[in-house]
Amino acid sequence: MRVEAVEAIPVSYPEPNDFNALRHLCLVKLTAEDGQVGWGESITQFPEASWATKAIIEGFAPLIIGKDPVQTETHWRAMKNQAWWYGYNGGIASYAVSAIDIALWDLKGKALNRSVLDLLGGPVHDRLPAIASSHAHYEEIPKMAEEIAGWVASGLQGAKVGFGKRGNARLGYEHDRDIAFVKAVREAIGPGLPIMIDLGIAIKWDVTTAVERTLAMEEYGIAWIEEPLGAWDPNGYATLRAKTTTRMAYGEKEWNLEGYQRILDTGTVDVVGVDPGRAEGITGFKKVAERVEAHRRQANAHAWSSAIVSAASLAISFSSSACKVFEFKPLRNPMQHELVKKPFEWKDGWVLPPAGPGLGIEVIEEVVDRYRSERVMERVR
Repeated sequence: MRVEAVEAIPVSYPEPNDFNALRHLCLVKLTAEDGQVGWGESITQFPEASWATKAIIEGFAPLIIGKDPVQTETHWRAMKNQAWWYGYNGGIASYAVSAIDIALWDLKGKALNRSVLDLLGGPVHDRLPAIASSHAHYEEIPKMAEEIAGWVASGLQGAKVGFGKRGNARLGYEHDRDIAFVKAVREAIGPGLPIMIDLGIAIKWDVTTAVERTLAMEEYGIAWIEEPLGAWDPNGYATLRAKTTTRMAYGEKEWNLEGYQRILDTGTVDVVGVDPGRAEGITGFKKVAERVEAHRRQANAHAWSSAIVSAASLAISFSSSACKVFEFKPLRNPMQHELVKKPFEWKDGWVLPPAGPGLGIEVIEEVVDRYRSERVMERVR
């Protein structure tokens, strides 16, 4: 099998889990000589990043066309080598590497008639707990707590909630309101189930605020707090970790193994967030997960985009003992529930290992066409 064509496809879609904001991704479609197709994705987030990623994917295409997709490491290194000038430490180049690499693994699995999970060495978990991962939107705290309780009642085994997001929740800005929210959620879902708090880019806590807020939340048993001091503050995180018992989660904004190693070396992270649609694909995530496992920390997939990244994240999560849970967006959304013929589901609070050749998903190309960015942006103008 040889790769015959590489197509980069920016898509835009309304995300109910983000207050119906228009979100942006750049998909990749690799077509082989025999007609088989591999799909990949980068979580570009903004339209200009999608178009820039498309240009770099097209620049990488000569490295991939005519090549055997089974040789994923070879192609991953070739892309990294070409990006030495404009993507040495990440950025748009890493988006492009991510999307193509995921698509190559999908095509590799189809060529060998094995799942990506099998190609990664097979599962080390029989199942993983499924948790809800969404944003707080409403002004009324009881309404938000009731919504989260509904997610748990559907079978999900806990909830991660984003603060500082779109809507009227105003969480992350006022001490008393934040604590009242966590208390209400704990009362709504009962004891035992984990609550994770994810601080968004809009939240700017200093170390003193982070310590005070985290200590107050600990009364209600939060499992971890994510990015309370942003992407990089080793001294601040050391102080926060020393003064609280809550686990610290960050890393989602890193691009490559070198960035993750820098974080691990500080000794201040407990849960390392990794997105294969950003951190150089399945190959990149695999390398990071191995390093996280060696440091005896937890890795956690940031699979908050399409079913393509979810499939890649599931394969890695089941192949690594460092991964302990799997996050699902609780509200139906186009890129999870329309994009593929069989959307991912959980049963009784658990997700099972992915199966089927490649990523184990069948992408519906009519849906891809419907959400092509040029069409969506024209409709919303």
